[in-house]
Amino acid sequence: MDSPAPGDLVAAAPTPRIPVRDRGGNLLGTFPVRRIYCVGRNFADHAREMGATAPASKAERGNPVFFMKPADAIVIDGVVPYPPGTSDLHHEVELVVGLGTDAPAGDLPLDVAASLVFGYGVGLDLTRRDLQAAAKAKGLPWDTGKGFDHSAPVSDLLPAADAGDIESLALSLDVNGERRQQSSLDQLIWNVPDILHELSKLYALRAGDLVFMGTPAGVAALQAGDTFDARLGDIARLQGHIAQAAV
Repeated sequence: MDSPAPGDLVAAAPTPRIPVRDRGGNLLGTFPVRRIYCVGRNFADHAREMGATAPASKAERGNPVFFMKPADAIVIDGVVPYPPGTSDLHHEVELVVGLGTDAPAGDLPLDVAASLVFGYGVGLDLTRRDLQAAAKAKGLPWDTGKGFDHSAPVSDLLPAADAGDIESLALSLDVNGERRQQSSLDQLIWNVPDILHELSKLYALRAGDLVFMGTPAGVAALQAGDTFDARLGDIARLQGHIAQAAV
C-alpha cells in the first residue's frame, strides 16, 4: 500500500483506469472510472429467460432497470478470481459505454445524449446468481449478487469517433471455445441515447462513468478454469479466464 497523500490519514487505492486504444491497437491513454451503471433486462430474450415479461413495443417499455457496481470492480487483465459466497457465478456479456462529458441531473435530451459518449468496449456483468435469486425471493436488494470484487471485466475502450455506427454490431460470448451468447445491438430495448436520457433523470452523469448496457439470452454458469472470449463486432474484444478463488 502506498503512503497517504499529504493531509490524508489513510492511503487510498488509486483510481481504476481502462486502457484506450485506436483501431490499430495503439495505446492513446487511459480512461479513469468514476461510476459503473448497469442496465437490467435490456434484451427481450434475456428478460424472458429470467422470468420477466418482455415489452411488445417501445410504447410498452415502461422504465429501465438500473443497478450499480463499484468502480474498482473492473478487471482489465482478464483474470477473474472465482468470488466468495457463491456456487453459481454467471456470465452476462454486454456493450460497455464510457462517458467523456458531464451532464447535470435532469431531463437530458435524446439528441444530446450521444454527444456524452467517449468510447465503447465489451464487458461481462458477472453475477452471483444464487445470492441474487435469494434476495429477489425475499423482496430484498440484490447488491451482493452484482456489486462484488472483480465483477466487471472489461476490454480496452475504442474512441467513439473510431467506432462508427454501432447499432447493428454483433455482441457475442464464447466460453471454453463454445458460443454461449449472441445477439446484435439493434435488439436492445433501450439504446444508448435512451439509457443516458433515463439515467439523467436520476443521476448527474459525469466524465469517467461507465454504462453496462444489458445482456442477451444465454446466461449460464462459469467455473474456475473456464476461459471466455467476448466480442463486440470488430471493435472490442475481451479474453480471460476464471481463476481459483482468491485467498
